[in-house]
Amino acid sequence: MRSLIVAGSLLFALSGSVMAGQIYKWVDAQGVTHFGAQPPAGQAAETLNTVVAPPKPAIPANTPEQAATGDTEQREIDRKVKEQVANQEAERKRYCETLRTNLAQLENNPRVRVEENGEVRRITEEERQSRIAEAKQKISENCQ
Repeated sequence: MRSLIVAGSLLFALSGSVMAGQIYKWVDAQGVTHFGAQPPAGQAAETLNTVVAPPKPAIPANTPEQAATGDTEQREIDRKVKEQVANQEAERKRYCETLRTNLAQLENNPRVRVEENGEVRRITEEERQSRIAEAKQKISENCQ
């Protein structure tokens, strides 16, 4: 059994070199190109190279200077993105604080006055309840 495994492994290992045998290319009298493992009798044939070059790496090898420059650029981009996210978060917190303050004013004061077009007027109870509901909805959507 062991010798059968060794023989099978040896045949398997050698099969790659058998498959990579010579390939011949020739053109017959009618102009048709042929390929084959045996050269034609009495006719000139071209031997083709079947060795394939290793594939080029997908990412070009950078010099240490190029890698450092790329890292520096990426760090700068990351810093800017983090700064933008922090600014947006701070703005959202201010917005939520304003919403909560307005909601407290609407809930605790039944006589709310607003200024519209240069005139100060008192809002109705229906309008106050509508604004309370709107503020609660915005808080639930934007502030956690």
